[in-house]
Amino acid sequence: MPTVRVLPHPDLCPEGTAFELRRGASLCEGLLRAGVAIEHACDMVAACATCHVHLREGGPSVSAIDDDENDQLDHAWGLDAQSRLACCVRLGTQDLVVELPRHTRNHAREL
Repeated sequence: MPTVRVLPHPDLCPEGTAFELRRGASLCEGLLRAGVAIEHACDMVAACATCHVHLREGGPSVSAIDDDENDQLDHAWGLDAQSRLACCVRLGTQDLVVELPRHTRNHAREL
């Protein structure tokens, strides 16, 4: 099973974490089961961009980005070439290193 390593995030995962996730599983669901309280305001249907993550390693092995995800990513903060929506990412065969963005659309509104 691939291992997902989450880099430290000051609010959601201060120490970082790692967990195994079966091939084909949802990254967002895996993060939530591992105790990482990633936002998912649309209930994981790729309609809000609050589950934006950066796949720092292993990105080429996950499911390909589709048009709906690509459209929603336009609304996420801090995009880069490794940006994905965790609700759309299905694990492949390689381990992943995930970085959680400092802010999301909802987080910025609450400040």
